[in-house]
This record gives sequence, C-alpha cells and structure tokens, in this order.
Amino acid sequence: MLQGRKEPVTVDVMVRLVGKEVGVSPWRTVSQEMIDRFADATDDHQFIHVDPERAKAETPYGGTIAHGFLLLSLLSPMTYETLPPLEGAGMAINHGFDKIRFTAPVRSGARVRTRFVLAEMNARPSGMVQIGYDVTMEIENSLKPALTARWQTIAVMDRRDEPA
Repeated sequence: MLQGRKEPVTVDVMVRLVGKEVGVSPWRTVSQEMIDRFADATDDHQFIHVDPERAKAETPYGGTIAHGFLLLSLLSPMTYETLPPLEGAGMAINHGFDKIRFTAPVRSGARVRTRFVLAEMNARPSGMVQIGYDVTMEIENSLKPALTARWQTIAVMDRRDEPA
C-alpha cells in the first residue's frame, strides 16, 4: 500500500500495484455547512440537502443528505491526503469517471472515507500516464458505501529532454 508515503513513487512501482488497494483516506465529516456551501456553489438548493426540518419530515433519511456531486468532489482532497505523487509528474488532471454509482445517502454529520484500488495504468508515448482507480467511498457504521466508481486521471510527466 502507498498510504502515508510522502516521497514520490515511480511508475515502475505503481505498475506492480495494479489490482491492489493502494490507500484508504482519513475519515472526513460531511457537515451541513459543507452541504450548504456546495448548494450555493452549484445552485442546487433542493430541500433534501438544505432544509433540515423539511427533510426530516418528508424524506426517509431523517434529515438532510449530501449531494452526490459533493461526494465526488471530495475524492480530490482525499487523494492528496492519501496517495503520494507520481515521480516525474508535473501535474495530474481529472480525466473523468466510468460507471459512477451513488449507492447510499450520506446524512449531514456523517463521516466518509475512500478506498483506492489501482485498477489500471497506461504510459502513453506522449509522456502522459493514464491511471484508473476503483474508488469506494465508505460511510462510517454503514454496510453500504456512499459511492463506487472508476476514476480516470492523467499524470502529465515532465519532459526533461525538451529545451525550456
């Protein structure tokens, strides 16, 4: 597992880890304040997210729940908290998701964490490395995860052979 390593890891090391769990993020609380700020940023003020009294009275959740897209957006900081950078990568970019599933609601105040399985790596001739993670966001004290997905990222490798 790569978790807890601060120094960059090489492509060769990563290739050997394909198919293995490479890290589990720390627990993170999904607060109502976080949900409200996300609602403001995305203009998604559906009552199940932002109105605790109405959500308690009119939904089976017992209160408000996080937006699915809020949970997806937490994957980025969870990655930075959990996995070391790829040696030689100047930057990493989000390439997208395959088969996202929101499998259980995350109630306001719940804690979540993410398990990262390195599903695939493909070093391209362009100097980019495509990396696919199978991610599972767990909810503390829940048998069902909040979400599962295949997350595609691209590491843009520094081109040392090109003039500056």
